[in-house]
Amino acid sequence: MPRRDLYEWLHVAKGEDPEGRSYRSGFWSTVPIPAQADPRALEIQAAVRVGDAEQLVPLARIEVVEQEPRSWRGGPLVPGTIAVCMATFQPDIGLFSGQIDSLRNQTDQLWTCLISDDGTDEQHFQRMLEVIGEDPRFEVSRASKRVGPYRNFERALRRVPADASLVAPCDQDDRWYPEKLEVLREALGEAQLVYSDQCLVSAEGEVIRKSMWEGRRNDYRNLASLLVANTIAGAGMLFRRQVAELALPFPNAPGFDFHDHWLALVGLASGDIAYVDRPLYDYVQHAGAVSGDVVERDRPLSLAGSRGLRSAYFAGYLGREVQAQALLLRCQATLTRRKRHALELFISSARSPIGFLWLAARPLRRLIGRGETLGGEFALVRGILWRWALVLAVGRAQLPGDRPYDASFPDPPRFEQPRLRRWRAGV
Repeated sequence: MPRRDLYEWLHVAKGEDPEGRSYRSGFWSTVPIPAQADPRALEIQAAVRVGDAEQLVPLARIEVVEQEPRSWRGGPLVPGTIAVCMATFQPDIGLFSGQIDSLRNQTDQLWTCLISDDGTDEQHFQRMLEVIGEDPRFEVSRASKRVGPYRNFERALRRVPADASLVAPCDQDDRWYPEKLEVLREALGEAQLVYSDQCLVSAEGEVIRKSMWEGRRNDYRNLASLLVANTIAGAGMLFRRQVAELALPFPNAPGFDFHDHWLALVGLASGDIAYVDRPLYDYVQHAGAVSGDVVERDRPLSLAGSRGLRSAYFAGYLGREVQAQALLLRCQATLTRRKRHALELFISSARSPIGFLWLAARPLRRLIGRGETLGGEFALVRGILWRWALVLAVGRAQLPGDRPYDASFPDPPRFEQPRLRRWRAGV
């Protein structure tokens, strides 16, 4: 694959003439690594053909280490306790105070709240502590360096006590209805994960949308659809601790990762998901939200150009392939035959015509009322087509300057599924 960044490094920085070959020397691969029984170092090697012989070339060394110990500082929990995991960073104090109050007002009082702060400045952090006060149900842990929302939620999950049977992610700026935890606990039943609808409101409390699912089918049973387009918001979830155990550590996939997408995938791969068909919290929309304002209308609805195509592959398809590979490894004991087949088809869609046709044809399901992905597959298909076209085109390029081909990782990896974006914006 063409690596312009590698070519320029050799040709400009080192003053060497790679004669065009290094421009076409890039490659990538997803390498599944099974769980290891003991800490050890794994060597990743590539078999390279030189003439008629093959030789192994070292690529990377991966240190497999023991998982970090839990950092829970409290005492034993009452059986059935819900560990509420809140990730914070520079929260709006008014909204943060409202969320804390909504927790305190839950009709189900069998909970403890673990707050993982991602490096909020000192003055702001002290105001957060004032809101929490001396309430022993809250335990706050502050990170030494910022890791972003995805890893911050992972950090919060790592702190869940071993005797907490249920886990509920929590945003820093929503408002939970008093019955939220009670209703979700009752609705969980035999499922691995349950979630509810949500009401979209402004920071001032004005209702923007009474249900998240206006204009889109809500399907939480189809693993392929959930992989293509996330259905389940983390703030509406309650799941068993087994889901957290299988989800940790979070995969390091290309692109911008979302904790709720990964947790929902693990929940469905390890069992069933249940749904409460009514809002149980206010999803507050404001410009300072870490994940963005889903009703913001000023952002472009589509992305064009080579970076958009590259991002559709790297941040769109390839990121989901990593998730699918991780699910096959971690949930192999619980995956049904149908779910396993769906993951295998998705993984093969970038290399196999059968897999590609399966992915490209999935949007036709809307003709029978199954359009829950809103055609999100199209963006992934565009990324795969870019990859195939690049392979064909670069073989005909004689010199790096002849064609503007580039397979280096896009920075930033901007990726969106346009119809999903329009749905969020209510367009």
